[in-house]
Amino acid sequence: MTRDAGEQNAAELVEVLPQHRFDEAALRDYLRVRLPELADGFSILQFQGGQSNPTFLLVDANRKYVLRKKPPGDLLRGAHQVEREFKVMSALWREDVPVPKMHLLCEDTGLIGTPFFVMDFVEGRLSPEPHLPELETDERKPLYHDMAGNLARLHSVDWQKAGLADFGKPHDYIARQIKTWSRQYEASKTGDMPAMDKLIAALGNRLPEDDIATIVHGDYRPGNMIIAPDRPEVAAILDWELSTLGHPLADLGYFCVPYHLPAGVPGIKGLQGLDLAAAGMPGEDEVLHAYARQRGFGEVRELPFFVAFSLFRLSAILQGVYARALQGNASSADAQSVGARAGFLAESGWAIASRF
Repeated sequence: MTRDAGEQNAAELVEVLPQHRFDEAALRDYLRVRLPELADGFSILQFQGGQSNPTFLLVDANRKYVLRKKPPGDLLRGAHQVEREFKVMSALWREDVPVPKMHLLCEDTGLIGTPFFVMDFVEGRLSPEPHLPELETDERKPLYHDMAGNLARLHSVDWQKAGLADFGKPHDYIARQIKTWSRQYEASKTGDMPAMDKLIAALGNRLPEDDIATIVHGDYRPGNMIIAPDRPEVAAILDWELSTLGHPLADLGYFCVPYHLPAGVPGIKGLQGLDLAAAGMPGEDEVLHAYARQRGFGEVRELPFFVAFSLFRLSAILQGVYARALQGNASSADAQSVGARAGFLAESGWAIASRF
């Protein structure tokens, strides 16, 4: 799970880092024509944190904007797709889904070295952990209801009418994802992981009967949301880099993963073991009911499959991180910690899948 632009409000603002410097004069000339409401003397600061795409604050005396760009250098094919982020957020801004207003996309790599887009800065709070420790107790349940409701509204958007008919393949999303991440896992294996092998087989043998497609976010969790400063509501959903067309319950299962993982384990953002009622948190059933009510159907079916699928995907991602850490001679303690989490997630997924 990546930390990304959704954390812009909590990240420290610093001078533009040396490795991310670009031609600021060229940017100013470009924006003078295309974003004239931004004063010529605006400042450029960088959000420091875990952004996979470097993210910057453009600020003058009256306004704030966010510039998000691809990182410099050679990039993996299909990674850092700021163009797709711009496209989906531009479409969703016209729908009942909270996203920042998009202002412009520049695909000219000759200007500041990579494509970039500019969007509104959204004021608010960040609480990236699933138990929302930064919020007041009485805010947590209504915020979870709002997050579930916004996910349902996203999945209710008519993607064809929204201009996203070419945003992804509308069929066989889960089968293609299992194939892709199984291949990635095999390429990064560093030893036997029996639970992962059994999990992959179980998922392949239990594909969902329906093959519906909606817009999916791909990384829907509290850490990718800006919370309104004065009320328990989502002000903006950010980090759409993994968005595509796919099965909506993949998003919902991913959102519910913390209910199936223990709290207090380093690197594992879980809720199991917490007194949810005392913490003002809803149970999983309540979240599912809020989602189903907004979607207009009676209940959510087959959620265990999608939770297990999400744990499989997360395990495959972490296994890749682990393998790259070893190849880069990362410290043994750090690498071993990541590897242990990959195995733990696979075992958690298999524990669910074994009951299919």
